[in-house]
Amino acid sequence: MADGLLDPRTIRALASELDLRPTKQRGQNFVHDANTVRRIVAASGITPDDVVLEIGPGLGSLTLGLLEASAHVTAIEIESSLARRLPVTVAERLPDAAARLTVIEADALTVDTLPDPQPTALVANLPYNVSVPVLLHLLAHFDGWTRGLIMVQLEVADRLVAGPGSKTYGVPSVKLAWYASAVRAGTVPPAVFWPMPNVDSGLVRITRREPPVTSASREEVFAVVDAAFAQRRKMLRAALAGIFGSSAAASEALQVAGVDPQARGETLTVEQFARIAEQASGLTDPRAPR
Repeated sequence: MADGLLDPRTIRALASELDLRPTKQRGQNFVHDANTVRRIVAASGITPDDVVLEIGPGLGSLTLGLLEASAHVTAIEIESSLARRLPVTVAERLPDAAARLTVIEADALTVDTLPDPQPTALVANLPYNVSVPVLLHLLAHFDGWTRGLIMVQLEVADRLVAGPGSKTYGVPSVKLAWYASAVRAGTVPPAVFWPMPNVDSGLVRITRREPPVTSASREEVFAVVDAAFAQRRKMLRAALAGIFGSSAAASEALQVAGVDPQARGETLTVEQFARIAEQASGLTDPRAPR
């Protein structure tokens, strides 16, 4: 193709060359539609000044589109054959951009430092089975990127952008809200992927913001969130009894935090969870490993 982006025929030829059999285990579904790549890049809002962090670049469909629009792409790829082939593909398709690509062969969940230039944006087609842990890891370890666009399974997208009181509001919604605001930015149909998944994908636009003002640490807040949602139907006074030592102590702490002890976790904002965590700060969770 004239613009360097991959088409279905090239995708299959690359897969054949690498003897690649996409696995469900790693959530490997490769975008083969150039228009979809352009749409994702446009929706991400990246500029020629941005350094983009990409997770799971695969055969390079999105990587090529990102290199056309940004200053640099740092791509983290777990699959050795894909990590080795990606610079070759870029050199073949977009030779002028080859020097603006850094490929790191690693599991994204284990990466906590990156070579310069440091990322200013995240754009990634995240495997559905690890999308939430990877996103939260990248938010926690790399605070230089201020906005992002991720493509995830539609059900996961709905969870990430859900607000308090929604049926899909849960742990991912609250933990993402600690770092950033998130909105749906579109839907991607199965037909643009190879192999074709059996679900739609959703685009989620992420804009980083300051975490809630609180004396509690992020770890303390997240421990309260995990406990609150461990048994969704439980009232908070029961769900948090383990953290505070008893249901009565939890009720008292919740009232001090300005939260109804009979409320359930799915109705609370991240700020309310932070206020509860302030009351728990310094207490030892008897369930925590010693």
